[in-house]
Amino acid sequence: MNTAQIITPVIALAGWTILIWGWMLVTRLPALRAARVKLGKLRGGTGRNAEGVVPDAVQWKAHNYNHLHEAPTVFYAVALGLAVMGHGDGLNAALAWLYFALRVVHSLIQTLWNKVIWRLAVYVASQLVIAALVISAGCALLK
Repeated sequence: MNTAQIITPVIALAGWTILIWGWMLVTRLPALRAARVKLGKLRGGTGRNAEGVVPDAVQWKAHNYNHLHEAPTVFYAVALGLAVMGHGDGLNAALAWLYFALRVVHSLIQTLWNKVIWRLAVYVASQLVIAALVISAGCALLK
């Protein structure tokens, strides 16, 4: 029994986040240049300042990158907790891989065509997977 199996989808999701970051950079920086934004003269502000300045499809990558730092934080915490408790194998590892797959699908929907109803469906499914992992971790703590 390898209770650290759950670590692999954790690392995979972190890697996916870095991939989206790279995609965001290679699309957003040229779009900012094309919009004649002088990055060297900007002070303060946030990524939201690019809304309406660069094409929406470029911003979708930035939005998704931000989303990969929101809900997945619960996934990271509970998955690592399950691994530490010795419950990172079997069903929990499978649920972690399912969560990873759903986040990849969510990213592809958001970055490529951004149909909100589809994003929402995948997001809700991913949150249900996190809920199952949290319940599993809670049960492990009670044993």
